[in-house]
Amino acid sequence: MKSNILAKIALLLWVVTIAVFAWFFIRGNTTAGTDGRTAVVLQPSERDFVMKEMRGLLAATQEITEGASQGDTQRIIKAARSAGMAGTAEVNPAIMTKLPIEFKKLGLSLHGDMDEIAKAGEAGKPVPELLKMTSNALAKCVACHSAWQIKTSD
Repeated sequence: MKSNILAKIALLLWVVTIAVFAWFFIRGNTTAGTDGRTAVVLQPSERDFVMKEMRGLLAATQEITEGASQGDTQRIIKAARSAGMAGTAEVNPAIMTKLPIEFKKLGLSLHGDMDEIAKAGEAGKPVPELLKMTSNALAKCVACHSAWQIKTSD
């Protein structure tokens, strides 16, 4: 009888732990922003990492547009590939738990888009089509920056 009660308590604690983890995984570590956007709260080093990732995506996008302006498909492929999903392997899981699910979806989708741009270039798609794909990817950047801001915890 006593072990049955302990088993139920253990199960309840397990369910509560999973529920709390799921809540934070979906919601992330967020608070109200200063300008109507939702603020994602990170440690300074985590914020630096996320901002570095964003700069990498922006630099790749600039390389893609520069390559397109020169008709250099190989440059487009190289730039897009540099910002693809392979670059997400170094993300610390602790940072991922602090990011809201929609933020994660947009970011991972954008990295996937970069891989798709590279594949399309390798398949011989014309530069205007690659630029259209890049424009669609940039729409995700705009959506993310419109919804979220990154701030550090005090």
